[in-house]
Amino acid sequence: MKHLAIAAGILTATSAVAADKPQLTVYTYDSFVSDWGPGPKVEEAFEAVCDCDLNLVGVEDGAALLSRIRLEGENTDADVVLGLDTNLIAAAKETDLFALHSVTADYALPIQWTDDTFVPFDWGYFAFVHNADASAPANFRELADSEAKIIIQDPRSSTPGLGLLLWVKAVYGDEAPAIWADLTDNIVTVTKGWSEAYGLFLDGEADMVLSYTTSPAYHLIAEEDASKAAAAFDEGHYMQIEVAAKLAGSDHSELADQFLNFMVSDAFQQIIPTTNWMYPAVTPSSGLPEGFDTLVVPQKSLIIDPNEAATKRDEALSEWLGALSQ
Repeated sequence: MKHLAIAAGILTATSAVAADKPQLTVYTYDSFVSDWGPGPKVEEAFEAVCDCDLNLVGVEDGAALLSRIRLEGENTDADVVLGLDTNLIAAAKETDLFALHSVTADYALPIQWTDDTFVPFDWGYFAFVHNADASAPANFRELADSEAKIIIQDPRSSTPGLGLLLWVKAVYGDEAPAIWADLTDNIVTVTKGWSEAYGLFLDGEADMVLSYTTSPAYHLIAEEDASKAAAAFDEGHYMQIEVAAKLAGSDHSELADQFLNFMVSDAFQQIIPTTNWMYPAVTPSSGLPEGFDTLVVPQKSLIIDPNEAATKRDEALSEWLGALSQ
């Protein structure tokens, strides 16, 4: 009984110490918090320096993430939101829920970063991934004219899905509705998020899936499998820069600031390439992993200014829905 009493006392003391630690809640997307995603390693690395409990909450995909923050408003439990991108920045700022940051870093982005609210943590190019032994179209027109079956993501819930809409819009402008009309026969299904779409592709449900030029690196590095490739489009590839920001109503403002600064450090950035399979926003001192040098490098980088993206998004979404409803 004495031993049990001592053990119970130790358990109580341990629980009390854990309860004394502040909890930082970070909303992010599902794949980030998955066992194979960056979440577990990020949690371990940050908790080693913050004397806190990092609570990572997965919320489907990036666009759904913003929808949840809008719904919860000032009553949200989130201290930080991680996983929006440049296409959603203007809409996120309109909520007045986010605070300014003071993070500085030597970013390895293709564009200069000056935003005072959102901090980038990784970036990449959208692309259609296919089996390397199969021929691939060189642009959207060739894709539409081909018999290739593709899986894409819903732009209303998924940042890749929204990125695809703006990619087509950036290349074709007023001709975008015609491109979508021609692409409808190629689309097998539209999923809510990236994970479901990529899983269906790996199961053989389609010839190609909307993903990233960096996706083949996963198969090459993690699986020693060179059977996947990204189709290089001569029209250029649309860029995604993923970002995080602090909620203005955070109960742990200083801890949230610490997390954002940690996010651009080596400890965080070296995790990104081989877990989120994207380019890190700040190149780690160790450089990029072997295998990233084999990836497709777009001839032309495409991106719409965040302030214009909100307007373009509504127009592109209407065009896409119109084409799919025919």
